[in-house]
Amino acid sequence: ETAIFREPAIEMSFDLIVKGGTLPDGRTADIAVSGDRIAAVEPRIEAEAGRVIDASGCLVSPPFVDPHFHMDATLSYGIPRINASGTLLEGIALWGELKPLLTREAVKERALAYCDWAVSMGLLAIRTHVDTCDDRLLAVEALLEVRKEISPYIDLQLVAFPQDGFYRDPTARQNTIRALDMGVEIVGGIPHFERTMEDGRRSVTELCEIAAERGLMVDLHCDETDDPLSRHVEQLAYETQRLGLQGRVNGSHLTSMHSMDNYYVSKLLPLMAEAEVSAIPNPLINIVLQGRHDTYPRRRGMTRVPEMLKAGIRVGFGQDCVLDPWYSLGTADMLDVAFMGLHVAQMTSPQDMRRCFDMVTRESAAIMGLEDYGLEPGRKASLVVLDAGDPIEAIRLRAERLCVVAGGKVVAERPRRDTALSLPGRPGSVNRRHTV
Repeated sequence: ETAIFREPAIEMSFDLIVKGGTLPDGRTADIAVSGDRIAAVEPRIEAEAGRVIDASGCLVSPPFVDPHFHMDATLSYGIPRINASGTLLEGIALWGELKPLLTREAVKERALAYCDWAVSMGLLAIRTHVDTCDDRLLAVEALLEVRKEISPYIDLQLVAFPQDGFYRDPTARQNTIRALDMGVEIVGGIPHFERTMEDGRRSVTELCEIAAERGLMVDLHCDETDDPLSRHVEQLAYETQRLGLQGRVNGSHLTSMHSMDNYYVSKLLPLMAEAEVSAIPNPLINIVLQGRHDTYPRRRGMTRVPEMLKAGIRVGFGQDCVLDPWYSLGTADMLDVAFMGLHVAQMTSPQDMRRCFDMVTRESAAIMGLEDYGLEPGRKASLVVLDAGDPIEAIRLRAERLCVVAGGKVVAERPRRDTALSLPGRPGSVNRRHTV
């Protein structure tokens, strides 16, 4: 006779067990949590727990990640007026009108309100750019306080961002350095908004040198324009190689690449890949702000995501704006971002749609350097239970977040809805869920 041995189910006590969920890779597993850590991920865990969450038939994912946002401006829509033209430049001008009206208390209040919203959507890691072109640096002070207050449930990274130009604004350089001295941990910039292309090039060089000297990461608003001759990302890749910053540098937006000559792009993408420069397009905002000077055909501006992925460049999708001078919509829902991203990038194969889900979860986490992120044992116990069967269905439905766990604690819950939809004028119902 042949004895058949099976792995015994894990038997011990945990604080929390999420049972029967489907992981993004398709496995079905139970996830056990002790304290603020994932203790085990197994096909079946039979154990006592302070709480058990039934996730059967649901997707269990690591938290959503937004690698590009402007929290100092969020929820300020309509103050002091609306962006009438809908352009990037009017948005910047409008932000300039708003800045003198800001108070630290108002910035903090709006940021905390947004963070509550984000938690309810399972968005538990955000990289936000904070404007350093204000001698008061009150937004920096406010967001440093916000970062500390929300640290139990949101990983918040701050980027020192000279919105009006590192050289163009008379005090931006010294204020950006002041912000870094205050505890802002990432170096930002906006080279295409300097007075000349040469000033933009020099700003890339100096900002990367500051980051190298301080051991910091770099995330520049880079070539956010329809001008195909705006090529500062080339300088960014060069400085990354020269200064040994590989894996620590990101170019955000990169919308000029949408309009660049194909031959030049064929040279540029390998340079970015070689330097390990990542990219963060912002689908919702890029397609709204770009192409405003066109008649038809009208450009939509988002950078070349499929080509970047093929070249081996790490890409994450960002939200960028919610209810602010640049964007009049937004719900802190990174599935909305992925949904728009796959449409604009025409990434509609099952494999590509799954990659879009990755770009609002693990790929963006990697860009942010979140070493404690994921569903493996020992990682921080943060996850989201979605009313969907797999990542593609989650994007298609912009699935309800049934439960959000942050640091081992349940921080948001919703009841599961009936998944059947009745068709008007026809008997019976049709299931709204269908997996690929």
